Amino acid sequence: MKINPFLNSERQLRNGWWILVFLMVLVAFLLPVIIVAQQNNEEVSISTQALIIMLASFICQLLRRKPLAELLGKFSMRWFKELCLGSVIGSALMLIPALISGIFGWVYWRWNPENTSVLLPSLLLFAGIATAEELLFRGFVFQRLISGLGQWPAQLIIAVFFLLTHLNNPGMTGIIKVMASVNIFLASIMFGLAFVRTKSLAMPFGLHWMANWVQGGILGFGVSGTEQPGLLIPVFREAQIWLTGGQFGLEASLPGLVCLIVILLFLYKWKPATKTWNE
Repeated sequence: MKINPFLNSERQLRNGWWILVFLMVLVAFLLPVIIVAQQNNEEVSISTQALIIMLASFICQLLRRKPLAELLGKFSMRWFKELCLGSVIGSALMLIPALISGIFGWVYWRWNPENTSVLLPSLLLFAGIATAEELLFRGFVFQRLISGLGQWPAQLIIAVFFLLTHLNNPGMTGIIKVMASVNIFLASIMFGLAFVRTKSLAMPFGLHWMANWVQGGILGFGVSGTEQPGLLIPVFREAQIWLTGGQFGLEASLPGLVCLIVILLFLYKWKPATKTWNE
């Protein structure tokens, strides 16, 4: 039997070609924006990146003649419940390691004198980052990979790419590079499991958004190595850097890794109850 390299058994374009279409559409929108930004000695803002990725995703979904609800999840009370649950888990992912660090005396915090002015900007910044990254890494491409290869090959491929996009972040050296790489790789698996369990981007978005905001906007740690002004300013005592993550952030710490593994196991075992999560 001859296999058509372009169409599947249902006479639909194969998932690999749809991924290529997505990348072409993304580049077509993103490249002119990058060129204009470079000519003006500016960087492409996170909000602009998020809008471009969203536009490319929506266009490809419409070309497939599939509803946007397949990509994002159906907007309903269930969607918002999953968003809230993801936000709670994402907050705990950072608050628990911070609490452990404080109890053992590795870190203490001072108030940021400009604390009231940093909360809203950081909240919006991390919302933009979560939108861009979840659409890019758990959106159209991830969902086509799952359809074509299965869940775990898709998870591993996306986790590798997610890690590669963070490898040149500030502070990626020595033991921090090792700890951060493991955490970032597993975090991608965690976000992917949240999507697989709910068939929606609501929970992974809430997880990603609140983890970053609590880590940077509230606790004042770096977020993946990028310094962020927060409500609090962390002061590091004499402790091994792999215990606190240092300026890179709690995502490069041992307590952060342990907490991440616990949440991963929870999501792996968790099966949302239909009666509880009805739309």
